[in-house]
Amino acid sequence: MVNTAPLTIKKSIETLDSTWVIAVIPALNEAQHIEQCVRSLMAGDPWLREVPLIVADGGSTDDTIAIVKRLMSEFANLRLIHNSKRFQSAAMNLAVAQCTGNDTRYVVRCDAHSIFPAGFIRSVATSLARTRAASVVIPMDARGETCFQKANAWIVDTPLGSGGSAHRGGKQSGYVDHGHHAGFDLSVFRAIGGYDESFSHNEDAEYDERVVRAGERIFLDATIRKVYFPRQSVTALARQYYSYGRGRARTIRKHGKRPKIRQMLPVLALLGSLGGLLVAPLAPIGLLLPTGYLLILAIASVFMCLTKRSLCGLLSGVASGIMHMSWAAGFIRQSLMGPR
Repeated sequence: MVNTAPLTIKKSIETLDSTWVIAVIPALNEAQHIEQCVRSLMAGDPWLREVPLIVADGGSTDDTIAIVKRLMSEFANLRLIHNSKRFQSAAMNLAVAQCTGNDTRYVVRCDAHSIFPAGFIRSVATSLARTRAASVVIPMDARGETCFQKANAWIVDTPLGSGGSAHRGGKQSGYVDHGHHAGFDLSVFRAIGGYDESFSHNEDAEYDERVVRAGERIFLDATIRKVYFPRQSVTALARQYYSYGRGRARTIRKHGKRPKIRQMLPVLALLGSLGGLLVAPLAPIGLLLPTGYLLILAIASVFMCLTKRSLCGLLSGVASGIMHMSWAAGFIRQSLMGPR
């Protein structure tokens, strides 16, 4: 008997129907980025304007909704829905519940804080069809505009900033256990219950854990990339990583997992530095721990300053330290609080 499955898959990739795909942009107060996000997603291939593009707004108080409504007169496929639960996890679940049809096979997630390459939606859907993966994840290339944002962007894509996560500036495609979400096989998304809407952060890692436990696969497609704009201020970055740390602790507790070594390094840096400062009055050698940590950050700052040929690089160590300490504080607090 001749196996025609590969030919069928190839044909489906070549004739990817726009009715098979929806794209979703979770948004909340994204007036600064939403228009360039939408325009980047619609640039190029006319096929893209046939795919439903849903902005799931979580109750924006800036001009996000007004901008989207204006763009709807230009892009007939653009739709706005209200996400009363605010979180991105709830936005994705709501769009799947309200906007998918009988023919929908793939859901593409497009975060508003980004600029996407031409044909992004089609590329992600094609990758899902080609690999038959439950999810396709992609690398993010951080970019800054202000001085602090540039420093943040430069350091976050390094092992010191992200701990070596494959989706942070990664160059190699392959199957992974977690990554930055770009697309989902709708049947798997529904089968495992979508996102856990109680997660304000780290909902992607929690979802990926259930995907892997269900025996499905996650494919990191390094040929599909997006530009991501990190937080522009110290306080915004600290809040973001504090929430990330709390979300990671919840995921670990929910699934009974042990944290990875790279995830515990910020916790050790925080506890070690605080412990060293506490014992320093009695044993000055305790200062070695916080001093050593600050020295690492200082070296990173000088390195970025020289390699990027910009004084903004001197803030890279500051940004990295904020990420580490905020993430660790959030992780520790959530670990002590319990499952919620």
